[in-house]
Amino acid sequence: MSADPRSVADAFYSAFARRDGAAMAALYSDNATFSDPAFPGLKGTEVGSMWMMLTSRSKSTRIEYKIVEVKGNVVIVDWQAWYNFSGTGRAVHNIIRGELTCEDGKIVAHRDHFDLHRWMGMAMGLKGKLLGWLPPVQKALQKKARAGLDEYMSGNK
Repeated sequence: MSADPRSVADAFYSAFARRDGAAMAALYSDNATFSDPAFPGLKGTEVGSMWMMLTSRSKSTRIEYKIVEVKGNVVIVDWQAWYNFSGTGRAVHNIIRGELTCEDGKIVAHRDHFDLHRWMGMAMGLKGKLLGWLPPVQKALQKKARAGLDEYMSGNK
């Protein structure tokens, strides 16, 4: 694989569009970090496992992406995902800005930014719209997401 950060990002999001979590995971370095509003502070194998878990849950996910900018080894990507949230079956259209830092053909740091309150409104309906902005509600979602990832990882060793 080319060490070019743009090529790494393109390979990552192309694999995502195919819902190929294993290919996505293979693009991370062993010590990679990942953070987004739902899954903050992931490290190492947790990162790839999260993508394998998420891609295995939904067979209807559609991804579109555009590489916006490459600054040295950092790639800025605007991407969107359309899927039904596995917890409720509700339709979600999430709009995300990703920052991928690449070294030697691998992603070493990945941070996704999106509006968690907006996401909670789509994924959880009225409760998410009314309460999704509250830090304790967001922390509860993060705790549940983390528990799901831990369960997934313990069953896939």
